[in-house]
Amino acid sequence: MSSSNKEALAIEHCERMAQRHPDLAADYYQPFQQYLETKRWHQLTLKILEFVEDRKNVRIDEQGHSFLTLYDQVVRPFDAKWHPLSWARIAAAVAGALAEHDLTAAKALLEDLIAQKETLGTVATIYAQSKHSLLCLQSLPLAAEGERSTALDAILSVIRSNSAVLNELLISDPFDQAIVNAAHLEQAMMYYKIVGPAEAFYEQAIQFLHYAPTPSPASSVNYHQLAVDLCLAALTADGVYNLGQVLESAPKPLILSLRDSPEGWLVDLLQACADGDLTQFQQLTKQHADAIQHQPALVHRATAVHEKLTLLALVKMVFSKPAHERTLSFAEMAGQLMVAEDQVEWILMRALSVKLIKGSIDQVNQTLQVTWVLPRVLNQEQLVSLAGRYGEWAAKVGRIQEKIQDQTVTFA
Repeated sequence: MSSSNKEALAIEHCERMAQRHPDLAADYYQPFQQYLETKRWHQLTLKILEFVEDRKNVRIDEQGHSFLTLYDQVVRPFDAKWHPLSWARIAAAVAGALAEHDLTAAKALLEDLIAQKETLGTVATIYAQSKHSLLCLQSLPLAAEGERSTALDAILSVIRSNSAVLNELLISDPFDQAIVNAAHLEQAMMYYKIVGPAEAFYEQAIQFLHYAPTPSPASSVNYHQLAVDLCLAALTADGVYNLGQVLESAPKPLILSLRDSPEGWLVDLLQACADGDLTQFQQLTKQHADAIQHQPALVHRATAVHEKLTLLALVKMVFSKPAHERTLSFAEMAGQLMVAEDQVEWILMRALSVKLIKGSIDQVNQTLQVTWVLPRVLNQEQLVSLAGRYGEWAAKVGRIQEKIQDQTVTFA
C-alpha cells in the first residue's frame, strides 16, 4: 500500500473516532488528523504518547478497543516514521491498557514488536522486552505450574541478558536512559518480589527509584505498595544494614506518603531498627502486634530481623564512641544490647563476618577493640551529633597546636 493511501486511511480513522467520541475530538483526534495531513511526525508522536499514557482515554465499543485500533490504523502503518523508542513506548502503553481486558492480545502485540528488533535497535528492544516481561508476570496466577516455571526462567534470562547489555551500553540522551533503565529495573524488581530473595528485590527497587523517583504515566508501579515492600525488604533482607538508604536517600514523597497511611507504623519500625533502638523497636512491635501478624515476611523472618536490630544496636554503640575510645567491654555491650554476657562474643563474630565493624576481640580481658565501623546514611539528628564531635576534635587540635607553638617560643 502506498504512503498516501496509508495516510488517507489513518486520517479517515481519526475523523471517524472524533465523530464517535466527541469528548476526545478537540484534544486528540483532530490534532492527530492535522499532524497526519501536514506530516508533522514528531508532534504526532508526542500527542499519541500523551493520549495512550492516560487510560481515562480508553473507549471500548462494538468497534473494539480504541487504543488498539489507533495502534493498528495510525501507528503500525507508519513504523518507519517513528523514533524506535517512541514506537516501543506507544506499543507498551497500548498493551498495558489492553491487558486489562485481554492479556493474551496485549502480550501478542509486544511480541510482534520485539520480533522486529533489527528495525527497533537495542534500546527500544530492551524497553519492549521489559514491558512484555511485566505482562508475563501479571499472567502468572492464571498459568499452570509448568508454564509458570518456564515463564519465570524466560524472564530471568531476559533480565540477566539485558543487565549485561545495559552495563555496557552508552545511551546519550539522559531521558531515554532513564526510561529504558526504569523499565528494565521495574521488570527485575517485580520478578524478585515474586521469586525472592528479598535482598535482590531491595537492590533492584532502590535502583529503580533512582531512575523513576515519582510515578509516571508509563509506569504500572503502585508507589504506595512499593514503599511498603521496600520497608519490608529492608527489614528482612540478608546483608541489608544501611537502612538509612531507604529513610533518607529514597524519594521523600515515597516515605512521607507511607507515614500518612495505615502502614505508617512500618516506617517507625524501620527507623527504630536503623537507629539500633532496641527499646523503641520492642515498644512498636507490641503496639502493632496485630498488623505485624498480617505481614508474613516479618513473621517468618522475625529471628533475622531481631539479629539485624541487635547488630545495628552494636554499630550505634560503637559509632557513639570517639574514635580514640573504641574499646568496649563485654559487660558494657551485654547491658546495652540486652543480651546475656555469654552471647556477646557470637554477636561480635557475626558483626565482623558481615563487615559491619573491623577490629579484634580480646577473649582474656573480654573486650572488643574497634578500628572501623561501616559508613552509613545519617539522619539530621545524627549529622548534628557528628558535627558536634568534629567541633570537639577541631577544638582539641587547636589546643594542641597552641601548646606546640608555646613550646617552640620557649625553646627559641
